[in-house]
Amino acid sequence: QPRLVESGGGLVQPGGSLTLSCAAAGFSLEYYNIGWFRQAPGKVREGISYISGGKMRIVYADSVKGRFTISRDSDNRTVSLEMTSLNAEDSGIYFCAADGVGLASATYDLWGQGTQVTVSS
Repeated sequence: QPRLVESGGGLVQPGGSLTLSCAAAGFSLEYYNIGWFRQAPGKVREGISYISGGKMRIVYADSVKGRFTISRDSDNRTVSLEMTSLNAEDSGIYFCAADGVGLASATYDLWGQGTQVTVSS
């Protein structure tokens, strides 16, 4: 059964960096649209970045533009999200999802379990 597994979360100080990974189990991500989303306590899930199958299109939410970078690894089984200049508002559970469109979470069918990111001094 195809699965997505996120990793790389943790505790980081303001201004620091983290790189999250979204790994596919049982299939290749090469032709799948992949989105990264996050959810803070009491807030709705927010779409933050998207990469289309074949790397033809990349989208970032305004809240992370210029600080986050999404990319596909050469093995086509991992999509990474490099996060820099982190601040407290970036804290939350980060999810990756496959087979959707853009930053619209309702369009995605397959979700990982999430990884916690906490930005705090």
